[in-house]
Amino acid sequence: MRNLVRIGVAALLVLAGCGGDDEQPQLRVSAAASLKTAFEDYGKSFPDARVAYSFAGSDELAAQIRKGGRPDVFAAANTKLPSQLHDEDLVEQPVTFAANRLVLAVPANSTRVKSLGDLAQDGVRIAAGSASVPVGSYTRDVLARMGPGTARRIERNIRSNEPDVSGVVGKVAQGAVDAGFVYVTDVLAAQGRLRAIAIPERLSPRVLYGVAVVRGTDHPDAARSFVSGLVRGNGVEALTRAGFESPQGG
Repeated sequence: MRNLVRIGVAALLVLAGCGGDDEQPQLRVSAAASLKTAFEDYGKSFPDARVAYSFAGSDELAAQIRKGGRPDVFAAANTKLPSQLHDEDLVEQPVTFAANRLVLAVPANSTRVKSLGDLAQDGVRIAAGSASVPVGSYTRDVLARMGPGTARRIERNIRSNEPDVSGVVGKVAQGAVDAGFVYVTDVLAAQGRLRAIAIPERLSPRVLYGVAVVRGTDHPDAARSFVSGLVRGNGVEALTRAGFESPQGG
């Protein structure tokens, strides 16, 4: 009899534990590929929900929302896309929550490309983001500031235009290209496989990230809490660990 009682109590405890997990909502976050390391880190300490992520190019994720996709939170590698979705009444008021730096990434042991100017040399192979994705747009801002002649020579050396920054990272890390334009956080996340070459300040774009709660979310409180944590709280700490900077600078 005592054994039966013990088994019954244990079963009730197990069921109680399972019920607690089921009661916690699942928050769906669509985020720019460059946020993967920071957001997965943040999700481990987010108390209000279990977080499920979808990482891709910011433009692709925005297009999904326009077509009726409804994640709870949308985070982009620029502020333009969240603002556009807000104007279309698809997301709540966006918040600027992080800054990043565009850099030129090369394989860690490569000496083929030593500076931005080397990209204009014949035979150099370059990977970039497609023009529609933020990292590709930032890349083309840099090239435009270098002057039309240099920009044309560099553009002729671009061998692939990737749908998100992860694609560029992969091409460089595999040695399929000699260099690629990525964010400094991507080089840090590559754990020694890549080396960053800084872009001169006069050519460097201001890279800011925007986030917003998607209208129609089933979990508005948890979604707003997630966004709030990116401005003050565990999200800020995770972003800092991944190499992101404050959008206010300093």
